[in-house]
Amino acid sequence: MEDIHDMQRGVENPEIIDLITLDSQEGEVVLLVLENRPWGSDPKQLEQFDEKLNRYLAYVLDGFLERQYPQYEGLPVRIQIDCVDDPKDDRIQRFLEGVAMVCEQNGISLVLRVGEK
Repeated sequence: MEDIHDMQRGVENPEIIDLITLDSQEGEVVLLVLENRPWGSDPKQLEQFDEKLNRYLAYVLDGFLERQYPQYEGLPVRIQIDCVDDPKDDRIQRFLEGVAMVCEQNGISLVLRVGEK
């Protein structure tokens, strides 16, 4: 079995949450999604994003986040996608708008952060 520390972070690996941190300034728990590839560079990219984001949502909505991090109980949650460029393709933009809507309906914010590390 692969050690969790050896597993690759990023959209290509839906098995792990890339990073969980507290934004103390905003008072939000941040679940970070790392995407180091340009948008549209892989034909499987949206499928990979869909699987990864569904797992993030399940992690929060099914209570796993609060069970593993009880100190974050009751805090707002933000899923933040850190990526290397802006999504220019209409299909990608529609996908992200749909994800943002699902997140919002469940009390989770979705933020796209481009080019910052």
